Amino acid sequence: MPYLGNEDTVRELRRALSNPNIQSDPLRYRNTILRVIRLMSQGVDVSGLFSEMVKACATVDIVHKKLVYVFLCSYASLNPELSLLVVNTLRKDCQDPNPMVRSLALRNMTNLRLPSLVEYVEQPLTSGLRDRAACVRRVAVLGWAKLYNLQPTSEIDAAVVNELYSLLRDPDPVVMVNCLRALEEILKEEGGVAINKPITHHLLNRLKECDVWGQCEVLKILQRYRPQSEDELFDILSLLDASLVSPHPPVMAATVSLFLSLCSGLPAVSLAALERVRAPLLAACGSVSREMRFIALCHIQLLLRSLPGLMGVHYKRFFCGYAEPAYIKQRKMQVLVELVNDENVSMLLDELKVYCTDVNTNTAQAAISAIGRIGRSYSDRCLEILTGLLGLKQEHITSAVVQTMRDLVWVCPQCSDTVCLALEGCEETLQDSQGRQALLWLLGVYGERVSSAPYTLEAFIDGVRSEASLGVKMELLTATMRLFLCRPAETQDMLGRLLHYCVDEETDMCVHDQALLYYRLLHCGMEETQKVLQGRRSDPSLGVLIGRSTEPVSQWARSFNTLEPLRLSAVETESVSRGSPEHVTFDPKPNTDLPDSLNSNSQDEKVITGSDGANWSTESRADALASDAITPFSLSLSPALSPEEFERLWLQRQGSHVDQGAEDRDEEKDYICVEEHIRCPAIPHCSPRSLQAAMQLVNIQALAFTPPHTLPWRVYLYTHAQRTLSDDARQSTLVLGELLYTGEADQKTGGETGTGDGDTADKTAAEGREQEQVKQREEAVVAGLNGRETVREDGGEDRVKVTLKQQQPKDEETLRGFLSILTTVLHTLSSERA
Repeated sequence: MPYLGNEDTVRELRRALSNPNIQSDPLRYRNTILRVIRLMSQGVDVSGLFSEMVKACATVDIVHKKLVYVFLCSYASLNPELSLLVVNTLRKDCQDPNPMVRSLALRNMTNLRLPSLVEYVEQPLTSGLRDRAACVRRVAVLGWAKLYNLQPTSEIDAAVVNELYSLLRDPDPVVMVNCLRALEEILKEEGGVAINKPITHHLLNRLKECDVWGQCEVLKILQRYRPQSEDELFDILSLLDASLVSPHPPVMAATVSLFLSLCSGLPAVSLAALERVRAPLLAACGSVSREMRFIALCHIQLLLRSLPGLMGVHYKRFFCGYAEPAYIKQRKMQVLVELVNDENVSMLLDELKVYCTDVNTNTAQAAISAIGRIGRSYSDRCLEILTGLLGLKQEHITSAVVQTMRDLVWVCPQCSDTVCLALEGCEETLQDSQGRQALLWLLGVYGERVSSAPYTLEAFIDGVRSEASLGVKMELLTATMRLFLCRPAETQDMLGRLLHYCVDEETDMCVHDQALLYYRLLHCGMEETQKVLQGRRSDPSLGVLIGRSTEPVSQWARSFNTLEPLRLSAVETESVSRGSPEHVTFDPKPNTDLPDSLNSNSQDEKVITGSDGANWSTESRADALASDAITPFSLSLSPALSPEEFERLWLQRQGSHVDQGAEDRDEEKDYICVEEHIRCPAIPHCSPRSLQAAMQLVNIQALAFTPPHTLPWRVYLYTHAQRTLSDDARQSTLVLGELLYTGEADQKTGGETGTGDGDTADKTAAEGREQEQVKQREEAVVAGLNGRETVREDGGEDRVKVTLKQQQPKDEETLRGFLSILTTVLHTLSSERA
């Protein structure tokens, strides 16, 4: 809004503009007009000089005209009647021999934006479309778009639309692009400009003549065209090939978006196009413009959804520079987390460790959170770094580390022992509410392992009256109740004092009601209290095995080259300031929601049972799982099983198949063995570290590995499966397992090792089979080194043989559920490897 006042200044300028002596001197007259424009830009109301400025537009000086037209366009809406006096001068200028004057008059005639002047503007605009000068045609084309925008309810003149369509073949590329923009605006209600085959090929052939933004406009409009044949599609892709690696990031991004739109039914072509834009995207990450770097990083994150290994070799390009702003550093750290693998994990963790002491607290906390996300797969190294950071005794670092440890033990419960040891004494440094809530949650859930847990909670309870955070009070109530269930003697007195304060003195109703709920819950007995408070300590979902699964390009293709990737960071990045992890809702899914590969496998099962001889269905395990709901169960690594004990039990059960005497059958009546073949040939080529981390996330312990690319490849594993029975009793059973991959084609299950009649096969045929097996093994190893799957001549795929042996008591239902979990882990690892 213009400032009021300065009447004396406006009066002085009016006298100067009306002074004949000043009007006769072009330089003084221009300087006076310049003073008016300067005051207008400062917010002074100079609308009272409108009539004097209208008289000033009658000049041959182009600079003079531009200044006057700026004033008139700004105040025309306040003086619509006086603006009619300008029309005659503007129409006269449209006939000027100077094309600069003609284009200037047309531009400002449409910029007046007065409905009463529309009838005076149409004729000059129509003449401008046929002007000899390209600059006039450019202005006239956009002028028609402004005119229809001024009166959106008016009828569309078909003659004007046809004229604009004909100008698409104008020799000037700017006129061509302006016609596209004008037609998009005029035909908005009809879906925009109509794109057919001749127009498409004409625009593509002239694409290189346009400037950067013109090319982006053409490529955006061409996304509406659909080729009529596959040959035409590949002809269009050939024309776009040069733009795909354009040195201008906007052109490259628009071309990729068009590629993804045209190749929506050809995923292989889309992935090949994304591979080609790797170099331009990396170049954009090193741009001088900070905004360009940030946008390039956002789009790289988008590409990593479908191509996780796209930037793996170039991970050093995402190391943070000292002078980079915090938002770029944090986005680079998000990309680094996506690029972690066995080869670069040490270097990336060392780099992130440096960022943890950054002067910017947000950057330091983001680095700590990134280390925690990497810790899901490499927990030992990350916990070592996090524990070392606690020794710095800095408030923001300690808070972020405690929150990260809380999140880490939620998805990796095997880290709980190390975390509990690191919590000692860190409460003295914590000051913010989020860090204290994380500490309280850890003390409540793992309080029996932290020797100083009661004393720490007592300090919090003593200061509860001065506590300002509602979240800390509510977390303190829950933590104290949980600790009371496992250490009642040390916690009883402080729990009573806390409940008394929260019920009788606390003014906040949330805290009061929660304390009253716990008080009444204790009256129901310890067993009922334990059922409510002693919930799960870890996330039972399998989504944290490797991270985000690979997504098809079609899921995010529409958001490429838009603002959507800039808004996705808050969703993709795990926030370090969220509440307790168990507050996140978990909807247990039936086993029919396992990956499609589980249902598509041709399952070959062999079941050996004890005396009852009960078998599982060998037709389709997916159908069995869908029709029979499995009682919830959990896996545990304790008590630990030594390699010697595992070997004794495994060989004992293996020998029982040979000798099935009466005594053995009585001894093995509660024993069951399952053999199954799973299609996941990439598993033998995974590193032992990755396989071990994936197994431990679901509480499966791998005891021994065969080195990768070695045939036969074996893994021995075990777990304790615990299931709650109908009478609330818990039943635990030990499950032993073996993964076997031989690389041989058409593995046979069962006892097909001989004919039983003592006949000897032909020696030459036996040697030929042996040579064929050796050849197949060599091919399997080479295929693994090259990162591809081995396909047999008969069209099948090599399989990994899974053998499970369950110890007493026999529980087929739990074993079936464990096999589903193990199969999901193997398929997840196999898909990531592929």
